[in-house]
Amino acid sequence: MQQQISVITLGVSALARSRLFYTEGFGWKPVFENDEIIFYQMNGFVLGTFEKSALETDMGRHGLVSPGAFSLAHNVADQADVAPLMERLVEAGGSLLRPADAPPHGGFRGYVADPDDHAWEIAWNPAWRIDADGHVTFAL
Repeated sequence: MQQQISVITLGVSALARSRLFYTEGFGWKPVFENDEIIFYQMNGFVLGTFEKSALETDMGRHGLVSPGAFSLAHNVADQADVAPLMERLVEAGGSLLRPADAPPHGGFRGYVADPDDHAWEIAWNPAWRIDADGHVTFAL
């Protein structure tokens, strides 16, 4: 079986508020949107933000709780890009979870939550290559 992810869908409580975070904060452009869902074409997969009640109905699961212990990550090409992007995300409705700093394992990172508390790590890793299409290659 091919090792890939096609779509990651995040449940959100207010689609317009979430749209502001992703379009103004990250600068991403939707490829499709309606009253319940917005899709963003990423590098190799699609990210969806789906009104939580509609997503619960779609999955046949109701009363889901807020996000747990996981994070999504957005890597940048230069260490100097981490803090300004985090500031832009906070200005677009996000919440600062952890200021940018250098972890013991190397690189530079910080954490911001989107308006629905989905955690995003904004990171720079000098060993990880990012190509022109935004694909990150894992390296040690």
